[in-house]
Amino acid sequence: MTNLADVAAASQAVGATSSRLAKAAALAAVLRGADEPDVPIIVAWLSGELPQRQIGVGWAALRSLPEPTGSATLTVAGVDETFSAIGDTSGAGSQARRAELLSALFSAATSSEQDFLRRLLGGELRQGALLGVMAEAISSAFGVPAVEVRRAAMLGGALPAVAAAARHGGLGALAEFALRVGRPVGPMLAQTATSVGDALERLGGEAIFETKLDGARIQIHRDGSEVGLFTRTLEDVTARLPEVVEAVRALPVSSLVADGEAIALRTDGRPERFQVTASRFGRRTNVDTARTETPLQAFIFDVLHIDGVDLLDSPTTERLDALDRVVPEAMRVRRLRTDDIAAAEQFLRDTLAAGHEGVMAKSLGSSYEAGRRGAGWLKVKPVHTLDLVVLAVEWGSGRRKGKLSNIHLGAADGNGGYVMLGKTFKGLTDELLAWQTARFLDLADGPTDGYVVHVRPEQVVEIAFDGVQISKRYPGGVALRFARVLRYREDKTAAEADTIETVRAFLGD
Repeated sequence: MTNLADVAAASQAVGATSSRLAKAAALAAVLRGADEPDVPIIVAWLSGELPQRQIGVGWAALRSLPEPTGSATLTVAGVDETFSAIGDTSGAGSQARRAELLSALFSAATSSEQDFLRRLLGGELRQGALLGVMAEAISSAFGVPAVEVRRAAMLGGALPAVAAAARHGGLGALAEFALRVGRPVGPMLAQTATSVGDALERLGGEAIFETKLDGARIQIHRDGSEVGLFTRTLEDVTARLPEVVEAVRALPVSSLVADGEAIALRTDGRPERFQVTASRFGRRTNVDTARTETPLQAFIFDVLHIDGVDLLDSPTTERLDALDRVVPEAMRVRRLRTDDIAAAEQFLRDTLAAGHEGVMAKSLGSSYEAGRRGAGWLKVKPVHTLDLVVLAVEWGSGRRKGKLSNIHLGAADGNGGYVMLGKTFKGLTDELLAWQTARFLDLADGPTDGYVVHVRPEQVVEIAFDGVQISKRYPGGVALRFARVLRYREDKTAAEADTIETVRAFLGD
């Protein structure tokens, strides 16, 4: 059985280097030495995911942990079983039972294993071991071409499954991964452009602009009357969205794979807040009631397959022509093809005025790069900023070991205090890490040898974010979406920080 210590060591090695080759070599070594059933688990973990998705363990449960043990005895299979047991615990006394299981797990872990488990469960195991590097590692570990690994991952939708196939059956097993109606594939992702002018320049002077909805990404599969709906993370949500299923069944096709968004709209056609839409995706019971209270509208913006014909490798213009033939206008996003910056800017202004979050700019000739952040799709949206106060900082791990990394962000509460809005380590350069480590050690308000270092609320930081969402996790009832550090404000005092009322105003009415 594969030892957890080996996986923790590989994770540490990956985090300690910026070399892509070194990362792939460390990953390949642990995969090569793993037992076959453990391979997909290890790939998921080292990509920062749990096979179980969510098990109900957040940072609050990780604040106070038992002392580590001195000897490594944990196995990958055993830890995975414990995660499943924690996730399956429900009903009366479930919180205490989860805490008991978690404590027993960490009591049996060494210091390095505890560090790995804490980062994995806390969602901070984002260390570059994703499609590119992991595909190279799988290729090296199991002797299959990296290009075939990437293709299988794009069409199979999940690297753990691809790794398991490569380990078991080599190149022949990878050939089984093809676009198949009913099996979700990794969605194409977008890069970012600073403006519509930047997007036009990068896409060759002419592009297709589309409304970027702030809904929930859905991948649609239809085979006859059978419909499957999958999220961005490939979770099956078909049973939760009956009105979307009905809309897909009404399309004049016999088989379909399409990409789109589901979104809750107000009676005036403007979008509800993202959390309203998201609440439908989390609702597993009383679906009919939820449908009546919060109906969702489906919008399709791309097609990968129609009636036996695969369109993945067709140019954008051909895919959109095919889409327009089978999808009614009411189910399509607004679209503009132009080479005129003024027209594109007006389209962006109109889109923002309608309450949407921005636009997508797409290359006329690009293929659908499933599972990849392709250069043929660019997102353009305004960036919001806030001046917030740092309330605490967490010691980093991997390449950030020995540095104060993840910062806790607070807004002024109007009474001389601060309300926490969340955390971020995004946007921190090596230079900023070094600076903030020295700065926050000087501002430390208590011990500095724990995982979290609390600091005097004096340092202001300018934070960029994409939006504000309702959250029960933080005392202010809101949290920032995709927060990242722009700069530290030496020119501002904590008294000049933005207030919680300012933050809540971003929720809209």
